[in-house]
Amino acid sequence: MKTYINPNAEQWNELAKRKTVATADLNETVKAVFNDIQKNGSKAVKKYTSYFDGVSIENFAVTPSEIENAVAQIPTELKNAIQIAADNISKFHSSQKEIPTKIETTSGVFCWRESRAIDTIGIYIPGGTAPLFSTVLMLAIPAKLAGCKNIILCSPPDKNGNINPAILYAAQLTGVTQMYKVGGIQAIAAMTFGTDEIPKVSKIFGPGNQYVTAAKQYSQQLGLAIDMPAGPSELLVIADASCDPEFVASDLLSQAEHGGDSQVILVTNSEEIVSKVTLAIGNQKAILPREATVEKALENSRALVFEDIKTAIEFSNFYAPEHLILAIENAEDKINLIENAGSIFLGNYSCESAGDYASGTNHTLPTNGYAKNYSGVSLDSFVKKITIQKLTSQGIQNLGPTIEIMAAAEQLDAHKNAVSIRLKKLQNG
Repeated sequence: MKTYINPNAEQWNELAKRKTVATADLNETVKAVFNDIQKNGSKAVKKYTSYFDGVSIENFAVTPSEIENAVAQIPTELKNAIQIAADNISKFHSSQKEIPTKIETTSGVFCWRESRAIDTIGIYIPGGTAPLFSTVLMLAIPAKLAGCKNIILCSPPDKNGNINPAILYAAQLTGVTQMYKVGGIQAIAAMTFGTDEIPKVSKIFGPGNQYVTAAKQYSQQLGLAIDMPAGPSELLVIADASCDPEFVASDLLSQAEHGGDSQVILVTNSEEIVSKVTLAIGNQKAILPREATVEKALENSRALVFEDIKTAIEFSNFYAPEHLILAIENAEDKINLIENAGSIFLGNYSCESAGDYASGTNHTLPTNGYAKNYSGVSLDSFVKKITIQKLTSQGIQNLGPTIEIMAAAEQLDAHKNAVSIRLKKLQNG
């Protein structure tokens, strides 16, 4: 982690840059795979699964016996932990249900809004060395609460053609309706177009590597909705003298171990804190199984020292982190100063891992600066909002003249007539 002392505003653009990857060849690959799967369906999905994942899959659907075997493999201790996390996630997202409120905007004119679930959604769950069964909870629970009828899960198979048991356990626990052993670009393409095995969905959720991210963005160009633009995971910690340097180091490392393209930023008002945190990072990373991954992420990470916490917060708002930890005195009093962040963690004991797993908030959050204009996944992500209005006879008489004047000014006579014909009939009794 390179340290910068009092960087001026002109340097902020450079300091806020995330690691980028060349996308030209990547996008061409995505387009080619999509075109093939649109044309050849499951045959093409099987071909790419064999090519990219090194395994031949005859039937992508996970069978009841496979789910039963997965459930049997999960230790009771892990089942209990998953259940606690699921309960907390359910409690928090249940609180987001909107109660329709009728508003009488003009006497006799009533307007309100109601939610309707997206019928069929797809969730993509990475496998590999870090199978994200926690993401199943974060996506399937609010989808179920919202009322989505079909929750389609795709996750890459291992070399034996199986999905990680913990992913399958979490899926059956949360009410996922169909599960498929397919990953990568081919999974996103299959859910975009639909095949004879995998249903077409209306919106795709979930994280993934650069190929999955590019595939989701391409599916959006084809008319499908996605949860948000996604990128490598990131964390920014603002720390002052009240912080515990070992805690800060552990948080930075927890995010760095996601991948070599992850980024962590320490922002503080003290060079001494940087020194203490750096020392703690050195001690803690040495015992991590994913030390090589952490090292790679730290190469693209940095520590910034400003004269005061106010400037540190200003930089954080400029950076717009996915995760923001306020390891500062009276952290809760500073919330109103935070304008851009996916999720905020207050004080020394609010580790980012809590949000990743079990506190109840959602860990599917905007990265790469998109926290400036995107929210994390919530119950609203799985519904459409429909506005409703009702005008009584008194209402059309009260509001009608206003509509007639505005429609006439825009030279839309049919719009005006839709009101005038009603008013005339009311006047004539």
